[in-house]
Amino acid sequence: MEPVSRYAPPLAVMALIFALSATPDLSSGLGAWDVLLRKLAHITIFAVLWITLARAARWRRPILATVVAILYAISDELHQSSVDGRHGSPVDVAIDALGIGLALLAWILVVRRRAVTSGRAASAG
Repeated sequence: MEPVSRYAPPLAVMALIFALSATPDLSSGLGAWDVLLRKLAHITIFAVLWITLARAARWRRPILATVVAILYAISDELHQSSVDGRHGSPVDVAIDALGIGLALLAWILVVRRRAVTSGRAASAG
């Protein structure tokens, strides 16, 4: 049962990304806001993908989670290029990588903070 609880979240995020990429038109009609909101959605969903992948790897292989997430971003853009009304873009891969990088950076900062905090607790005791 444990593999399901570990791997279901990243697979669910990947399925969501795939479904959204298969949608011919995601335009909300909000003009420039539409573009901004879609790019923020790219950053967010790929940050979430990295987090779920890192969790599946029990936080021990952040580089593997990063590589898998970036490869999925590339495959997502290839998939979009085959959908009518959509196109793949290297810029979107870079935006996805930004989300992945932000998630990785946040994880690094949390790990460092925990190490400092636990170091203080050990030296105080």
